[in-house]
Amino acid sequence: MLKVYLSGEIHTDWREQIIDGAKGLDVAFDSPVTDHGASDDCGVAILGAEDDKYWHDHKGAMVNAIRTRKGIADADVVVVRFGEKYKQWNAAFDAGQAAALGKSLIVLQQPDHDHALKEVNAAALAVAREPAQVVQILRYVLTGQLPG
Repeated sequence: MLKVYLSGEIHTDWREQIIDGAKGLDVAFDSPVTDHGASDDCGVAILGAEDDKYWHDHKGAMVNAIRTRKGIADADVVVVRFGEKYKQWNAAFDAGQAAALGKSLIVLQQPDHDHALKEVNAAALAVAREPAQVVQILRYVLTGQLPG
């Protein structure tokens, strides 16, 4: 079984596209919590309220980091999606952590981010443009089959 951690942008259905496309393959998927509100508020919900927004966010980031570190550490392959809109520093951090741990890293991003992500892409084993390409990579890794 191939363990794949799906990190990064949470505002589109790219994860579902990969999971649906990989049906029938021996793959287990994991990801961060993609409910934005739950992710932001997990720290204060568990550890107590904060009056200062900085500490509210800090508690959430620390609790989420426990899940993220475990997910990346347990993965055979880490896919990091950089979306169109938001500055996703956390996605870049996850990609760096995966690279530092020697994980097989696939970056999923559009060509207009090529320059900004050149160092991240240099650490990746593949840079995909579409979720279907990630599925094709997973299928090839597990079966040796080429698309088509």
